[in-house]
Amino acid sequence: MPTAAAAPAAAPAPAAPVNADAAQWGRVTDDGTVEVREGDSWRAVGQYPDGTADEALAYYVRKYDDLAVKLGTLETRAQGGGASASDLTKQATHLRGEAADAAAVGDLVGLRARIETLIESLAEATAKEAAAAKEALDAAIAERTTIVEKAEQIAARDLSKVQWKQVTAEMTELFDAWQAHQQNGPRLPKGVAQQLWKRFRTARSTVDKARRVFFAELDDVHRAARDAKSRLIERAEALAPRGVDGIPSYRNLLDEWKTVGRAGRKADDALWAKFKAAGDALYAARAEQAAAEEADSAPKIEAREALLVEAKGVADEPNLKRARALLTRIQREWDEVGRIFPRDKERALDDRMRSIEQALKSREDVDWKKNNPETKARANDMSSQLVEAIEKLESELAAAEKSGDKKAIKQAEEALSARRAWLSALGG
Repeated sequence: MPTAAAAPAAAPAPAAPVNADAAQWGRVTDDGTVEVREGDSWRAVGQYPDGTADEALAYYVRKYDDLAVKLGTLETRAQGGGASASDLTKQATHLRGEAADAAAVGDLVGLRARIETLIESLAEATAKEAAAAKEALDAAIAERTTIVEKAEQIAARDLSKVQWKQVTAEMTELFDAWQAHQQNGPRLPKGVAQQLWKRFRTARSTVDKARRVFFAELDDVHRAARDAKSRLIERAEALAPRGVDGIPSYRNLLDEWKTVGRAGRKADDALWAKFKAAGDALYAARAEQAAAEEADSAPKIEAREALLVEAKGVADEPNLKRARALLTRIQREWDEVGRIFPRDKERALDDRMRSIEQALKSREDVDWKKNNPETKARANDMSSQLVEAIEKLESELAAAEKSGDKKAIKQAEEALSARRAWLSALGG
């Protein structure tokens, strides 16, 4: 097995090299010490006492090749792009340490020069990466701060007057954004991250506390409403034996129900179903009663329909006294028929009878105006005046015709025509 060795004070005479390429960089002494040439000097890298010179050199050449392969890989990745320059720099720096006093045979000076060249070439890219990382970190801190400030703005509202469904959704959205940013964004410095989280947690706790208080108070309100509505249900169910007579009381309970307030959606639906069922029982009784009354009203409806047919004769009777007597008898029989259900049917029949009554009254009013003694006296007096005026105008017309005064003739004829029309309207 090879063993590492420090450079000897007096090197033994070198043995013949195993091949020309290996001889350029390495040699093996008679005691099995392997040396590598670095510039103009030789450095012992180890011993290989149990093998041949070829085996000794081959072993340490492979050590060199391992370093060369690592360097080649780093150079390829650096040229290809996409890899982190800072990561490549760390790996190249580590490789430089390995190559510093490497126990290997090969162009170590050239290898070290390539490593330095690679590190120098990565320096600018590393600086750009650092600047980009700082910019990304600053942006991430700003984004995380924006999330915190939005949470603090919500916490600063008057939380006694907010819509909690909306506020809860907003806070949930902000918390999700916080977690997503924490998982997918750049890692923030510990101090900054803790400070921002403390602010966010405080705002969130303020909102959660106010929400718990609100819903605790709401639970008290809902509980009181549930108790009040349960009592109203008991009173409504107690009305069942009263049937139709219980409906007015049920309506009063319904008015009270509307003033109680909400008991929670699910509870309200269940309570209302029970309260409505109690009312439905009362209205079902009324529906049964209405059906019975309607069945009982069928012959009454037929009777009034027959009276309406007979009442048509009132309009055909020219003698008002006989027409009034006929209508009076029909009205008396109409009232004797009794109440009719449903009420809308009764109102429709009454409206038809009322139109007949109004028609007769209109005829009587016209007759009264025409035969009223006072009215007739005034009409007779006016008729007398018109007759006198007509006689006077006839004389004036005759005189105008005799004189041939056309204008006077026209005026007399017009005045005479008007007075005769008035007299005709008065029945003269």
